[in-house]
Amino acid sequence: MRPAALISQAILCATAAACSFAPPYHVPDSAKTPPQFKEESGEWKVAQPQDAAPRGSWWASYDDAELNALEEKIHDSNLTLKAAFARLQYARAQYRVARADLFPMLTADPSATRQRYSSNAPKELPGYPALLNDFVVGADFSYEVDLWGRVRNEVAAARANRQASVADLASIELSLRAQLAQDYFNLRAADAEVNLLDRTVEDYKKTLGLVTNLFKGGAAALADVAQAQAQFDNALTQSADVRLQRAQAEHAIAVLVGENPSTFTLRVNPLPLEAAPPPVDPGLPSTLLERRPDIAEAERRVAGANAQIGVARAAYFPRFTLAATGGFESTRTSNLFDVPSRFWSVGPQLSLPIFEGGRLLAQTAQAKAAYEEQVADYRNTVLTAYQDVEDNLAALRDLKAESDTVAEAVKATGTALRQAQDRYNAGIVTFLEVATAETAALQAQITAVNIQARRMSASVLLIKALGGGWQFPLASLGSR
Repeated sequence: MRPAALISQAILCATAAACSFAPPYHVPDSAKTPPQFKEESGEWKVAQPQDAAPRGSWWASYDDAELNALEEKIHDSNLTLKAAFARLQYARAQYRVARADLFPMLTADPSATRQRYSSNAPKELPGYPALLNDFVVGADFSYEVDLWGRVRNEVAAARANRQASVADLASIELSLRAQLAQDYFNLRAADAEVNLLDRTVEDYKKTLGLVTNLFKGGAAALADVAQAQAQFDNALTQSADVRLQRAQAEHAIAVLVGENPSTFTLRVNPLPLEAAPPPVDPGLPSTLLERRPDIAEAERRVAGANAQIGVARAAYFPRFTLAATGGFESTRTSNLFDVPSRFWSVGPQLSLPIFEGGRLLAQTAQAKAAYEEQVADYRNTVLTAYQDVEDNLAALRDLKAESDTVAEAVKATGTALRQAQDRYNAGIVTFLEVATAETAALQAQITAVNIQARRMSASVLLIKALGGGWQFPLASLGSR
């Protein structure tokens, strides 16, 4: 029988008898899925979804052209995302490396040497030339017969890690886009607060001038002047602090879109108090597991760890390799490819562990522990996902209520301030009452701006918690 036919039959027989020692894989059980979200109030349903908009462009629902332009820069310019994409490419290459072991390896090893043997060497034979040439044109064939599934489980683990990297890239992109939206709305809120404080500074400056003139005319006490001066200085301090916050938000946005903060500038664009976050449909809790890329990543890590158990168990059993060598060898090139110059060898090789000091047992325990770690991480990721959704549903609901009440507070403090100013101008009360009313009115307006910023941020975080534009649930991730 020809060597090639012998090798082919051996491969077919070995493949038919192959098995795997990896445990049967099932997606780990997570926390019991509730029928609905606890904090869902039914106020965040989208009545008419924008079907024409790209599914992944969730930020478009805020209808802000500047935010849309910034988000578009994330994909091409963000350096953190580029690093995550490089990790994905690395995982894809690792999968191809592991998959290569499923196929036979054939290598060519031609050589040409000229050598001289020592005439005094023990192996020197009379009449045998001490100086000769050796020309070899040969090839080596090797193939590991995967009887116990070691190679297939290595491939399965690499495939799972590649799929996890796909989900990891999506998770990082979602986090970066959400962070960008948060920073953007915080910047706009800072613009609104700066405008408010600038108007307040101008009002306090006029009040300080008025009180100073009254003091000079003997109609006001020195304490009133000191109080007006303190209010003016405090407003200036607050304005400078908010400007610092605005500058830092702008710098953070610059880094997110891959630009140098030293040359990056965003126009002043105050966030209006009447702006409301877009309605969001949280869906059913049971579908959350298919909408979060970090859950998909965690599940794929579990699958990879499960396959590694099979790799560790297969190490207990012999590794069966088919090997063959053949080619031509001669001392002269003129007859190198003649029939007498042929050589070949073929045969199986067996490698069986006899004593390894407990190494294989420890490696199996290590693989099982890694699997249990990934299972725990997966379950924790699922629980954290539910927490994220519940937190931001509660935040949207309660911040909406706070927004309504602080709007009433802004009206009430405005009325109180006007009355206090009238009473002071009539000489009925001291300036302390005016100062107290001004402080309350300013605080109410600042609180209104901050609540508006928190509502927008909670809206972004809810979309992030729901998976954003993730379009590859577990069922379809396996094909990637």
